[in-house]
Amino acid sequence: MTLRKGRLLMKRMLWGGGLLILLVACMPNKSKTSPFDGLTRLVDSAALMRAADSADIVLEEQDVAVPAGVEQFDDFIFNFASDPDLQRRRTEFPLSYIEDGKTRKISEQKWQHDYLFTKQNYYTLLFDREKEMDVVGDTSQTSVQVEWIFLKTHQLKSYCFERKQGTWMLVAVQSRPIVKGANDNFVEFYTRFATDSIYQLEHVCHPLQYVTIDPDDEFSILETTLDANQWMAFRPVLPADKLSNINYGQKNEDLSHSKILKVNGIGNGYSNIFYFRKRKGEWELYKYEDTSI
Repeated sequence: MTLRKGRLLMKRMLWGGGLLILLVACMPNKSKTSPFDGLTRLVDSAALMRAADSADIVLEEQDVAVPAGVEQFDDFIFNFASDPDLQRRRTEFPLSYIEDGKTRKISEQKWQHDYLFTKQNYYTLLFDREKEMDVVGDTSQTSVQVEWIFLKTHQLKSYCFERKQGTWMLVAVQSRPIVKGANDNFVEFYTRFATDSIYQLEHVCHPLQYVTIDPDDEFSILETTLDANQWMAFRPVLPADKLSNINYGQKNEDLSHSKILKVNGIGNGYSNIFYFRKRKGEWELYKYEDTSI
């Protein structure tokens, strides 16, 4: 763990010293862009806006006008979560709240502002397959769900958004139990994996595929493996209460035999991806990526 802290400190010093040079020199010819870059920048912007509010800086509240069909969901969702007035304007009242198949209506007067996941220091995304990660930031989507997965109660809460005449609107909220199969589903497995170190070690593939930034070259990726002792030394703290997710159209089936969990920090450069699969009826972590800055 000491080696990792030293590496991270070195990274941050290098990054801080070369930030202006990178912004000027690298942006025009950037050849590799993560599909999560835009989403992370928007989360960071929301955090800065909250900091400005706490410093008594008065910002003019206005709904940004955009041409029909142009507004991107990633641009919209963090403003929606951070701005109470915008949230009310972009919610269809009376709002349908569907719980276990029963629908009730919530009036505007009864609605309470919901910050979604913007008050956390991280957010998570879930996928069933690696190729589905490309759907992040897809501007052709007209329907997106922002989800909470409650690990202890095995409940899924979905905020359903639709783009109408170019404008994103919250049109319904749904809550349902997560489907249980004959064998443990991913939520049951992950809940224990995140909180029980002995169980976790028993469900980590050895050797574990490991992808990280090369400590000798900030701009190179190192692909190697970790043994059991190294995993216990390098392993990060996993979200253990609930997971967030933005469903752009990826399947995220309850009984899928593979899951990818991406954890992005908000304003801190943290970025981890965990690859899980089910083999012979047992879940295992078989690949871990840490490209934190």
